[in-house]
Amino acid sequence: MANDLEKEAAARASLSFVRDGNIVGLGTGSTAAFAVRMLGERVKAGLKIRGIPTSVQTRDLALSLGIPLTTLDEFQQIDVTIDGTDEFDPQLCLIKGGGGALLREKIIASASRQVVIIADSSKQVAVLGRFPLPVEVIPFARPLLAKKISALGATVKLRLGAKGNSFVSDEGHHILDCSFGQIPDPTALGRVLSDMPGVVEHGLFINLATVVLIANGERVTELRRAGD
Repeated sequence: MANDLEKEAAARASLSFVRDGNIVGLGTGSTAAFAVRMLGERVKAGLKIRGIPTSVQTRDLALSLGIPLTTLDEFQQIDVTIDGTDEFDPQLCLIKGGGGALLREKIIASASRQVVIIADSSKQVAVLGRFPLPVEVIPFARPLLAKKISALGATVKLRLGAKGNSFVSDEGHHILDCSFGQIPDPTALGRVLSDMPGVVEHGLFINLATVVLIANGERVTELRRAGD
C-alpha cells in the first residue's frame, strides 16, 4: 500500500513535464498506469495531447480514459515519455521489462526528447541486478540463447503467462528473465546481449532517462545524471 502511495506521488509529479499540444509516450506497468489515469483526468479537463502507448495494455487503458492516441507512423518525434522502471542506479541506468513491454518501451524512449521515469523508493539500487534482466528473444532461437546467456553466469528462466504457457510479447516474442546478480557494467553486458543473433532487445536502458522522479512517502525527489 505504501508503494502505491509513492507510485501515485511520483506519477503526479511527472505531469508537470507535459505541455498542451505534446505528443506523449505512455509507459507500461503499475506505476505508469497511475500517470496514464492522471493524464486522462487532465484530458477531460481540457488538456490537449496525443499519446503513443508502449503496449496493448496501455493502449486499452488510454482509450478507456478518452486519451487521443496516435502512432509512430504519424510522429517520429515524441515530446515526453512517462514510464516506470524495475530498478535504477546512480547513473540512471535502468532495468525495465517486468511488464513485458521492454521492446516498445525502448523504441518510444529512443524517440523522445525527454524520458521521465517515475519510481517508488524500492526501485533505487546502488548496482543494477537485483531485479532479473528481461531479454526478449525470437522463439526459434530461445533454447540457444538461454544456453549462451547462462554461459555468461546468469540463471535463465523462460517467462510464463497466466495459463502456464510461454509469455508472448505484443510483438510475438518470448522473454528470458536472466538473474546475473550485480551488473557493474551495464553498457558492456548490453553490448554482448545485443550482439547475439536472435536477441530482439534487452531490458538495460542506458543513457535514455532524462530524469528519475523517486518518491519517498509523499516527498518526490528529481534525479538527473551528472552533467545534465
